[in-house]
Amino acid sequence: DGLRVPRQVRLLQRLKTKPLMTEFSVKSTIISRYAFTTVSCRMLNRASEDQDIEFQMQIPAAAFITNFTMLIGDKVYQGEITEREKKSGDRVKEKRNKTTEENGEKGTEIFRASAVIPSKDKAAFFLSYEELLQRRLGKYEHSISVRPQQLSGRLSVDVNILESAGIASLEVLPLHNSRQRGSGRGEDDSGPPPSTVINQNETFANIIFKPTVVQQARIAQNGILGDFIIRYDVNREQSIGDIQVLNGYFVHYFAPKDLPPLPKNVVFVLDSSASMVGTKLRQTKDALFTILHDLRPQDRFSIIGFSNRIKVWKDHLISVTPDSIRDGKVYIHHMSPTGGTDINGALQRAIRLLNKYVAHSGIGDRSVSLIVFLTDGKPTVGETHTLKILNNTREAARGQVCIFTIGIGNDVDFRLLEKLSLENCGLTRRVHEEEDAGSQLIGFYDEIRTPLLSDIRIDYPPSSVVQATKTLFPNYFNGSEIIIAGKLVDRKLDHLHVEVTASNSKKFIILKTDVPVGPQKAGKDVTGSPRPGGDGEGDPNHIERLWSYLTTKELLSSWLQSDDEPEKERLRQRAQALAVSYRFLTPFTSMKLRGPVPRMDGLEEAHGMSAAMGPEPVVQSVRGAGTQPGPLLKKPYQPRIKISKTSVRGFRREEQIFSNVMKFPFASILEL
Repeated sequence: DGLRVPRQVRLLQRLKTKPLMTEFSVKSTIISRYAFTTVSCRMLNRASEDQDIEFQMQIPAAAFITNFTMLIGDKVYQGEITEREKKSGDRVKEKRNKTTEENGEKGTEIFRASAVIPSKDKAAFFLSYEELLQRRLGKYEHSISVRPQQLSGRLSVDVNILESAGIASLEVLPLHNSRQRGSGRGEDDSGPPPSTVINQNETFANIIFKPTVVQQARIAQNGILGDFIIRYDVNREQSIGDIQVLNGYFVHYFAPKDLPPLPKNVVFVLDSSASMVGTKLRQTKDALFTILHDLRPQDRFSIIGFSNRIKVWKDHLISVTPDSIRDGKVYIHHMSPTGGTDINGALQRAIRLLNKYVAHSGIGDRSVSLIVFLTDGKPTVGETHTLKILNNTREAARGQVCIFTIGIGNDVDFRLLEKLSLENCGLTRRVHEEEDAGSQLIGFYDEIRTPLLSDIRIDYPPSSVVQATKTLFPNYFNGSEIIIAGKLVDRKLDHLHVEVTASNSKKFIILKTDVPVGPQKAGKDVTGSPRPGGDGEGDPNHIERLWSYLTTKELLSSWLQSDDEPEKERLRQRAQALAVSYRFLTPFTSMKLRGPVPRMDGLEEAHGMSAAMGPEPVVQSVRGAGTQPGPLLKKPYQPRIKISKTSVRGFRREEQIFSNVMKFPFASILEL
């Protein structure tokens, strides 16, 4: 018993000195799928000496950071989005390290800011970001990272959703944390996390998650609670879709349903090189067994295994019958891992199979040709030069074959897979080493299992619409959504003429409609609170911001695909100018801290905008712009920002992003 007292005293002494997080709150407002999110975090230094503190937040990889403000004592540091100098020397460092389990969750990047708080003083951090929610498998998903790294006296997540078309379904998932360490899930693993309150009517929903310290501790003692995830969908009329207009900008959501599926011509291309040995190959085979059973009678398929050699199951596409599915499963079952990785050869064979079938069957316009390509490595055999592989694939596919790529593990050339999909009308996914490759593969396949339309083209009169985002789409898959935004030439326009042309399984379809656009003005949203952001010119136009977000994304994507230097530079300049104008942090803009300036009342309610992945994993260290350069230690109050990117769609991640933070002993429940 004599030992217990000193141990408690030691514990209390240690607790006293660690900075205490007094508040961690996140507010999101989603208006017509466009989400504005602001994170507020307040900390207190209880020690008798100055202390280093770090604020960090995982943000979705598709988001753009738009604002960051820091209050240290009575000083204010304001983030400012500026052009990034082209020479990427001083501020931008590229990391090409392997993923470690200390990384952000799948599809996220990490924003970190560090500063010194004077003894007995307070600090507050405000981070804002924006993103357009993508519809997948019939749902929009809004995910908020709740990882304050310690138990917090005041912790809250407050989300408002405003959808004028009407909310068709809404659910809050259990907290998700793929890094199992430290995240003991709460007792109840199904349904919303404890303390969640949902209020909704036809067009509006408010979700609040406000766990007490005891409830937080039951979920995770260390304050790493996980992702708070909301999934919802909206009502949609059939045919032409939903068009919304606000102050000279429009957005068009197109997601038809109740159409017969198009036949699929699909080749599954599976890496069977030596590195796939064990769990990876077993999980992949199991997933393909499930997927083969899902094929429809009108589909055609084949299977290719590749290592040094390309092994083709049948040299033509096979129709779907119980016998052919059984034979395909037997072929997959007998694949054994050996040799290197001939990515180029495997893709060429798959494209040839598809082109041959389409040329001889005459079904071209009435079907969709897909390759599902899975690998865990880099090209080591045959053509290994990345640009050559991309060129060869593009020339062979000629826009007629869409390539969907899945990269497994840490050694995969994700940059190559990303460009293969980008250039050939597909999508790409990364599966981490510790994750179940099989369930990821099935989830990915589910997104493309039901093509409803191909060769979609959406036209607006050139006299009415300018600067529209992309209007040509190779395929539309059930459960997804096509989104186009643009500017209206005439703000007083009362009808917008829209024409959609596309092919489905039966015929070439044309939809023509005059869509009424009422005289809509920006105003307060239904919540009665002002919308986030803006330059003091009243509420921002969420449709204008959605247009700028989508346009910036498309410019970044075109920049990534382009091999022509002058064109690349033009795209870079356009993306940069737009990002600076709308305050988006992108690969072509950087954030500088201005300050310190004296604090003014009202800054606490810092509004702002959002974060995005650049085509490169970028780590920025930003120094306070108002201070002299010099050793950081000699200027203890000079704050730093670091943004650890996972890159556009998660090519590579920065190593040990969390490592510094993990060294802070987490606040224990005893102190509260």
